This record gives sequence, C-alpha cells and structure tokens, in this order.
Amino acid sequence: MLDQSSELWDIFTIKEEYSPVKLDKHQRFNYANSKNKNAFEPVVSEFLVSEGLKVEYPDNKRFAVCLTHDIDDIYPPSSHILSSFLYCLKTLDHNAFKPQIAWKIKGKEHSPYLNFSEIMDIEKRYGARSSFYFITAKEDPVRFRYDIEEIGHELGNILDNGCEVGVHGGYYTYNSLKSMKEEKERLENTLGKKVIGYRNHYLRFKAPDTWELLAKAGFKYDSTLGYDDMIGFRNGTCHPFKPYNLDKNEAIDILELPLVIMDGALFSYARSLDEAFEYSKRLIDTVEKYNGVITLLWHNGPFSWPIRKNWKLLYEKILKYCYDKNAWMTSGEEIYNWWTNESKVQFYPS
Repeated sequence: MLDQSSELWDIFTIKEEYSPVKLDKHQRFNYANSKNKNAFEPVVSEFLVSEGLKVEYPDNKRFAVCLTHDIDDIYPPSSHILSSFLYCLKTLDHNAFKPQIAWKIKGKEHSPYLNFSEIMDIEKRYGARSSFYFITAKEDPVRFRYDIEEIGHELGNILDNGCEVGVHGGYYTYNSLKSMKEEKERLENTLGKKVIGYRNHYLRFKAPDTWELLAKAGFKYDSTLGYDDMIGFRNGTCHPFKPYNLDKNEAIDILELPLVIMDGALFSYARSLDEAFEYSKRLIDTVEKYNGVITLLWHNGPFSWPIRKNWKLLYEKILKYCYDKNAWMTSGEEIYNWWTNESKVQFYPS
C-alpha cells in the first residue's frame, strides 16, 4: 500500500534511524535529532485510511487505547523518599509522606510502590485493563531494582484481574538476544505462564536490530517505539504494524504497538496539568479520527509518589475522556490478539 520510494515509506520504516547522525547519552535516537518534526500527525496512518484501511474493534468501538505501565521500582529509591519528604514538608502534608518511610519498618510488602491493585481499581471504574511490564534483568546502571521472585503473588493478582504481565527489558538488553531470552524465561518461571509483550527500559532501541532479536527471543509484540523527549507518532503511525527491515528487504515477524504518550515526556513538554490534558486530548482525538490505537505509558511510581500527584490525576482524566468517547481500553496482549485476527483488519482499496 505504501510506495517504497516515497517519503512516507521512509517515515514508516524509520529509515533515518539506521544511520543516525547523533544519539543521546543512552544511545537513543531522539525527536530533537529527527528530520520529521510532525509528531502530532500520523501521516502514514492518514494515508492508509485514505486508501481503504478499516479496523473493527469490539462492540463497534471506533478506536482503542492500549494502557501500559513500566514497573521501574517496587520500593521507593532514596531519591524518591527525599523528594517526597521535601515536597510534603513544603505543603505541610505529613500524612502523604508516612507511607514513603513506614514500609521500611513494617516490611517490604508494605511498600507504597506495590500499588498494582490501586492502579487496576482505577482502571476498572472505566471498564479498562492494562499491561504491566516488569524488570527481570540483574544489571542496571543506576541501582538494583528488585527481584521478581519476591512478588509472585502480586503477578498472580494482576493476571486474576484480567490484566497482562510482560517484560520490561533491562537497560543493556535491547541489543542482546541472550539477555532477552534469559529475562523472558525468568519472568515466565515466576509467573507460571508464557509472556508475549515487551518494552525496553529507558526506551533503548536500535532499528532494525531490536525487533529482529525480540522476534528470535519469542516475543509476539513490542511497544518500545516512542520518543523519550516527545509525545506523538515516531513513525507516522497510529496503528499496530509489522516492522520492515530495510537491510533485508523483508518484514519482521513481530507486531509493534507504537508508544504515543509517556508520562515523563508529556510533562516535560507541557507546562501544566491543563496543558498536558489538552495535548493528550488532541492526540486521542487524532487516533479516533483514523480508527487507530493510542498507547499510553504511565509508570507505577507516580500513583504513590506525592510529588507526582498531578500525573495520577491526569491519568484518571484521560481514562474518563476515553471512556466518554466509548474507546476500547485494554492491554497490549488483547490488542495483539485482536489485531492478528485478520478478519478484524481490512483493506478496501478506494
């Protein structure tokens, strides 16, 4: 459907990222270094829809919202505790600070960042389900994160609530097949079932290598393709897609659920809660227009971190906005299962 000699093809295949002029300190390709400065417009999806792409969703919903959470920490690190203390001291909100330190006395199971049930309860109010991506890597450049084996019961509760558990690949994992396989196996052993979804820590990613390695490791979908320094459509697409390897001139056997809004990137771009909500609505309305899928990433920390209370407030506002628009709000796993049923995705040439 796309002309391989066209500019849209170059955007869709992220051709400019094959030989990047500049990467950031984490070896990421950033929006700041991209030639494509039209991140708010899914130009590839716009073209495909104009050519006849039509997607059906459950209960005749017009678009889908893929809700995801990267679980970077399950115990507040020292920097979070300190910032919470200073914030609560400034706002005279002593009660908000108590949970940040009480768990050190009561025990790890009382950590405020073991808040998955709270997140799921919020989502249930809007008929939504989500994906939780957990770190199982043993190496990290900043600090030790956590042992996944310590929270097996928490993982089971997530599954019991109809949500998904996936792998949040370690910092060094994006270019290592061995690490991908090991981290996947470790989570599966703890979980007692296969996992299919993946997103890399720090959104570290290399095209097309990361996709190829993930497919070889047995993952069915990835959701890393989003900017760390910008919200919007990194490859002009608001639909899941099979990536294309320009070096091999062939499609890669994995589905990409492109990341559109990450909490940190959104609040770095917006100057206030209201402005962040307006940007979010603009992107949601755009995805609805093109019958697509918008993927959101909200880390678990902000749901229990006093200094980030606006992030939690915004998440609930977004859920309500999408609920009122009758969106299908669900996990990456359910999006994958629906999308790979070919009867749900049709192309009617105009």
